[in-house]
Amino acid sequence: MKVLSDGPKVKWSRFLSEPLLHFIVVGVVLFGVFRLITPAPELATADREKIALTKDDVRQLAVTWLAQGRSAPTPDELRTLMDQKVTEEILFREAVSLGLDRDDEIIKRRLAQKMDFLAADLAKLEEPNNAQLEEWYAKRSDRFALSPHLSFRHLYFSFDKHGAAAREAADAALPSVAGKPADSPEVGSVADPFMFRNFYGDATPEQMAKEFGPDFAKALFTLKPGSWQGPVQSGYGWHLIWVDSIEPGRVPAFEEIAPAVKSAWLDERYAEVKRNALKEMRSRYVVSLPTVTADDLQGLELQAGAGAQIELSAQ
Repeated sequence: MKVLSDGPKVKWSRFLSEPLLHFIVVGVVLFGVFRLITPAPELATADREKIALTKDDVRQLAVTWLAQGRSAPTPDELRTLMDQKVTEEILFREAVSLGLDRDDEIIKRRLAQKMDFLAADLAKLEEPNNAQLEEWYAKRSDRFALSPHLSFRHLYFSFDKHGAAAREAADAALPSVAGKPADSPEVGSVADPFMFRNFYGDATPEQMAKEFGPDFAKALFTLKPGSWQGPVQSGYGWHLIWVDSIEPGRVPAFEEIAPAVKSAWLDERYAEVKRNALKEMRSRYVVSLPTVTADDLQGLELQAGAGAQIELSAQ
């Protein structure tokens, strides 16, 4: 009897039922899934951001460590510092990638401060020569004018003790001290005790205005040395004054204050260069500011007399 051969469908069914085939298919699927979730080592390394510390970075870490009053870091401490630096860099990059740097006032201020320092670095100036400084000083010498100053002693007549008659008491004491040396023991006995000093050396109008009042300071510098004069009123009472010496205000010669002139020149030029740098940066932006009225600031304490409209400058 003739045996019929298996048809194509039967052969294909038998092939698909082979356990070896099942094993191969499952292995291919698992390998594919594994490769999808786990990139090859060389690809993973290529896709990752690089963080590379330089020798200068490590040196700066050591400098910061030493600046805190510590002894030189050990190798373990240095490795810890480097690890902390890497961690800080990773956290920074991850924060930026998540947008955490946006709309953060502290970060904005810090970055603006860094940009300000960068503009300052760009404003480094060449050293001026004497001719430049002398020409600059000639136009601004009044800024360096020295205030007048004097040395004086005084006799005090108190409002607390004499009331409205304090000036009369000072007037009455003037003849008894006239012609007597300023440091004579009997001179001090005619006055009241003063809470501060009885002698002031090398005093300026600004100092005396703060301590005794502007009218006293103004009158004080009109007196002549070598005799008791007054009385002169202060916020405390009345005073008889003996001026030991007085030196009027003057503009010093350039040679006297050349270092101060150079310092002021550098400060002015530095500010000018920095101002121009910021102006150039600002020119790349269009600034739009609102007009703010007092109504917009309700609940806030405004200075008395503030206008109804507050203009905000874009400059």
